[in-house]
Amino acid sequence: MTIKRTLILHGVIIIGLLALMGMFAVHDVGTLTTSSRYMEIQEGLNASFLQMRLYEKNYFLFKDDQAMRDILSIIKAAGKTLDSFSDAMIPAIGEAKYQALRNSLSQYEHEAQLIAESGTRDVVAETTLREFGRRLLELSTRLTREERAKIDKIITKAKRGMLASFLIFLVLAVFLTPLIYRRIFSSMKKVTMLARDISKGRFRIIDGKVPDDEMGTVITAMNSMSQELRLREDELVQSKKLGSLGVLTAGVAHEITNPLNNISMIAQTYQEMYDMLPREKRIEFMDQVLGECERIRAIVVNLLDFAKPKVASFSPGDINEVINRTLGLVQNMLDVSDIEVHLDLDSGIPTVNMDKHQINQVFVNIITNAIQAMKPGQDLTIRTTTTEKRDEVHIVIEDTGKGMSPETLSHIFDPFFSTKGVDGTGLGLSVSYGIVKNHSGTITASSEVDKGTTFEIHLPATPQMEDTDE
Repeated sequence: MTIKRTLILHGVIIIGLLALMGMFAVHDVGTLTTSSRYMEIQEGLNASFLQMRLYEKNYFLFKDDQAMRDILSIIKAAGKTLDSFSDAMIPAIGEAKYQALRNSLSQYEHEAQLIAESGTRDVVAETTLREFGRRLLELSTRLTREERAKIDKIITKAKRGMLASFLIFLVLAVFLTPLIYRRIFSSMKKVTMLARDISKGRFRIIDGKVPDDEMGTVITAMNSMSQELRLREDELVQSKKLGSLGVLTAGVAHEITNPLNNISMIAQTYQEMYDMLPREKRIEFMDQVLGECERIRAIVVNLLDFAKPKVASFSPGDINEVINRTLGLVQNMLDVSDIEVHLDLDSGIPTVNMDKHQINQVFVNIITNAIQAMKPGQDLTIRTTTTEKRDEVHIVIEDTGKGMSPETLSHIFDPFFSTKGVDGTGLGLSVSYGIVKNHSGTITASSEVDKGTTFEIHLPATPQMEDTDE
């Protein structure tokens, strides 16, 4: 379900519950209002009926004729009350109970009227009137008691309804709402982390099941963008590698010439001295030929390995080995340019989790630029060190070439920026920058005109396993 539909459903549930609570509240309040009004009327009638019972006693016991007239007056007032407030009483107690109360009052009135007209005070008249009076008062009292119980029941029901509503809202607030927001924020957190990684050159994708909502669409788009950027970066790396290959090939061709010349001279000597050579010497000549062939094979394999497109593969490795491998590739360029290399490689540095071919590409780019920036007889220094905590490897490549101005230095990592005119692609250092970033490292450069340029690369060391031995 999409986030929009989830939020709409959540809102509909809340509004529906509020509407249901409102309907129950209105119904209960209406019922309580009706019952309260009835109770006011009924309590007034009960007081009148009690007063009539007292007048009965005065009439029969104390021979008070005024008491009978008071009884008839109260009956008349009670009858008017019943007739006037029937619309308020019937909804509360029902038509049947209202008529029962009305009939009981009429019977009492009829008997009182007969006694008042005859003036009798005999036992039969007294018993009959008092019995009708008792029934009337009991009926009125019972109706009052039933209505009070009904009010108590409504109040109890309202309390339970409010408690149930509170619990429902509590469940929604504690469980449902956090689930909705957790679902949204979880996807947003993944997208944010992916965007941060992409900005640092780590073109990964968000793994796992993609949610079927708006955030799922965003994640799919971000994954697609990251994969496309990774493809473009690989293409840039390969493009720059092929550009470097042209430079390296010339040097490699010259490098191959030496063993070929050696083979030629050995073969010529072997041919001329064949009849004079003992068997052991002949084997020694052939071993020399095989050694030169192996030297050629190693040069060609190294060049092919450099040029071949590769999928990035990270594994712990020795950065010093990569530097030596790079120097093997550019050795002829160094020799031809008469550049003296000074190595200060720390043999105790920790390993680095890296793609060796990509890091090799970085070193080739920097060293090639350094060679082209230097004159014969100048120096190239390469140092490797580690930090005190051994959590980082530090590589410094320093030349004594012509250096760069501050303005040029500020653009050297920009794509397609080159100081070599048509001879440069302007991609070497920008690709190197992306490779180092992809290794969670940093690369910086400092330079001074006529004094040289220094590149510093910091790469995180491979995390060391904790020693659990006691």
